[in-house]
Amino acid sequence: MTRAVIAFGANLGDREATIASATRELAEGQGIELVAVSPVYETPAITDAGVDHDAPGYLNGVIVVETALEPHRLLDVLQAIEDRHGRVRAGHWGDRTLDLDLIDFGGREQFDDRLELPHPRAWQRAFVLQPWLDVEPDAVLPGRGPVAELRAAATDEVRRR
Repeated sequence: MTRAVIAFGANLGDREATIASATRELAEGQGIELVAVSPVYETPAITDAGVDHDAPGYLNGVIVVETALEPHRLLDVLQAIEDRHGRVRAGHWGDRTLDLDLIDFGGREQFDDRLELPHPRAWQRAFVLQPWLDVEPDAVLPGRGPVAELRAAATDEVRRR
């Protein structure tokens, strides 16, 4: 089994219900064991142009699992859950009913046309780092360092719900 960290976010529809349902689906997945679910944080939308206070806000957090799946298979599971919850991939960093990002997979570093591990922007995002820190205070992001140090340097706005 490999420990994996998955970030979740939603800014459209019934965000709380979507996140709860997606978490249940993930926990019920074959070869996946739920380890921890972080507190939920509310954050403004971030676009290519920066923070968009006019867009609906996000609920964000992380889920930690132990899995027997390989990274690409886990990614397939995450994308299938997104699809079942109405995820539309219309624009880069656009509004979404559900976003599930594979942040870390057992400390593995890899890059291919479908997946980059660790997630390429996680080290900069308080909306990933803070909830991860809540459930794994000693976590380390491969190639970047301790999550606590990365969180101290991240400047995006997060507010615990």
